[in-house]
Amino acid sequence: MSDYLKTCQSYFWTDVFNQEFEYIVNKLGDNKNVLSVGCGPAIIEKKLMEAGFLVTGLDVSKEAIAGSPDDLRTIIGSAEDMDIEDSKFDAVIFVASLQFITDYKKAISEASRVLKDRGLILVMLLNPESEFYNENIKDPDSYMRKTKHFDNSSIYNEISKYFESSAEYFLGIKDSKTFTSSDPKLASLYVINGSKRN
Repeated sequence: MSDYLKTCQSYFWTDVFNQEFEYIVNKLGDNKNVLSVGCGPAIIEKKLMEAGFLVTGLDVSKEAIAGSPDDLRTIIGSAEDMDIEDSKFDAVIFVASLQFITDYKKAISEASRVLKDRGLILVMLLNPESEFYNENIKDPDSYMRKTKHFDNSSIYNEISKYFESSAEYFLGIKDSKTFTSSDPKLASLYVINGSKRN
């Protein structure tokens, strides 16, 4: 029975990653040179590369980034102090990573700095209002317990200082099934999209 549960969980997360990937591709459009901040083992980033994007992954954890694909350009470093030249990327993405970064304001400022004029930012935030989040936070081993920032509206306001921004709830999850939902109680993610101000 435990093998079956593991398989179901694996199918579930594959579905989640696929839906996140499709959303990101749709929003990125022709913005092909992408920095992914907090990329970890780079599951979605690998799919972006396969879709023709030029992806650089940045993560503070050498161990996490070690699991990334060999052909992914990687930088081991801090989101708050990126060792990257100004105006390098067409887009910067944070896939459920910004809430785990100690100084998210500095990370947003750095994202703006490394973006070209009118560059895009896409920030997928866990939605603490959702049933999915509140179920997972009960698990003592859940990575969600390491969330440092819970006020998504404050994060949105900070991003809006640098970017013309909009936000939406995305990816309903209930009983290990995904579906389309913008209901804050069901949507697992709060996604902020922005275009860099001149």
